[in-house]
Amino acid sequence: MENEIQGQEQEKPAEPKIEPAAGDPTVASGGGIPEQARTWAMACHLMALSGVIVQGIGFVLGPLITWLIKKDDHPFIDEQGKEAVNFQITMLLAMIASALLIFVFIGVVLLPLIAIGDIVFTVIAALKAKEGEHYRYPFAFRFVK
Repeated sequence: MENEIQGQEQEKPAEPKIEPAAGDPTVASGGGIPEQARTWAMACHLMALSGVIVQGIGFVLGPLITWLIKKDDHPFIDEQGKEAVNFQITMLLAMIASALLIFVFIGVVLLPLIAIGDIVFTVIAALKAKEGEHYRYPFAFRFVK
């Protein structure tokens, strides 16, 4: 009888599952990235919208300042911050080029399209960052690596 018991695998009691508290900042539900890191990555993208208030360079300064302050906190913040800064520098250069093209009337069409695209892609990037996705803008020069 002892041989039968030794030959059989003994079942271990199931360990109780402990559910984390709702809103716990240490919970990493977005691809293993902590909530706080995802929030700051989202902020890096959304700070570009501060350019609406501070015309011109504000589109670049918002993400740049946020990224410089928080980049050492988590690799995801660093990655998404660089992505946001690079995209906003690209958009600033595109807007400058479009402004110069106003004299040949091409800029009249391009400037609003670039502004709308900037806002749309910024919001998409912010939502993806909040979900913990490693978002890359469809077109951006990589000035900051």
